Amino acid sequence: MTTDPKDRNFPSAADDAKTARLMPAVTPQVASPAYRLAFDDEDFLLREDMRPVRLLLELSKPELTLAEHQVRNTVVIFGSARTLSPEQARTAVQVIEQQCAGAADDPALRTALAQAQRYLRQAENYATAQALAKRITEENVRGGVVPLHVMTGGGPGIMEAANRGAHEAGGQSVGLNIVLPREQEPNVYITPELCFRFHYFAMRKMHFLMRARALVAFPGGFGTLDELFETLTLIQTGKIKPLPLLLFDRRYWQTLINWDLLVEEGMISPQDLALLTYVDSVDEAWSLIRAQVTG
Repeated sequence: MTTDPKDRNFPSAADDAKTARLMPAVTPQVASPAYRLAFDDEDFLLREDMRPVRLLLELSKPELTLAEHQVRNTVVIFGSARTLSPEQARTAVQVIEQQCAGAADDPALRTALAQAQRYLRQAENYATAQALAKRITEENVRGGVVPLHVMTGGGPGIMEAANRGAHEAGGQSVGLNIVLPREQEPNVYITPELCFRFHYFAMRKMHFLMRARALVAFPGGFGTLDELFETLTLIQTGKIKPLPLLLFDRRYWQTLINWDLLVEEGMISPQDLALLTYVDSVDEAWSLIRAQVTG
């Protein structure tokens, strides 16, 4: 329990930091970097040797903030950041079709049109993720047996769809963004007070699973595969409690990964396949999630 600052006998760290910043650097001693308060010294905190402290900060800040907002149980929704919304995908197809009307034999345009049509098919996953998150959040807003919050990686694509669905339902949702070489901004549907930014992938992935009651994976690339396989490994090895791993778009996953080959070659046990469940509808996914949280 956090103590009210007014009840302290001693000045808080924030009080001392404020006082220290007001002290004029009138002597070499006061002006020296060594004289800065350690917790208020950015150059010191960013030293290579201070990585353990930074890891602790990335563990503690979201942990405390989520606890303050009573976020205790989450459904984590993963998927590609490149998946377009149906509106975006339809617009992309229309634009290229118009271009093709005047240059139907242009191979570059034909290739672009084929890709745009693939994005249009994949946009169905955006709509499904949006609808599932809305369903979960509506139950939460109505006061379900176990309060559930949608959590995503906070970026575009499927992540945006899930945060958007929660927002449309009038509830809160969490986004765990990360600093990337090509800057990834958080989508606008995340609850601002629950929008976090990470430096360490390890801390971000830990927070994905610390409160998870179910994980839903839509088609995605390396990032989605990384998160899915890490969760599978942690469940298989008993490092976390079993939880539903729901895969949308059976064709995609079965084409991408030959799960049966892993069994045939003895790389996993036949019962390991039971860790995964294919789902084809929002109703089916919600039924499995609800059974998990109420069982």
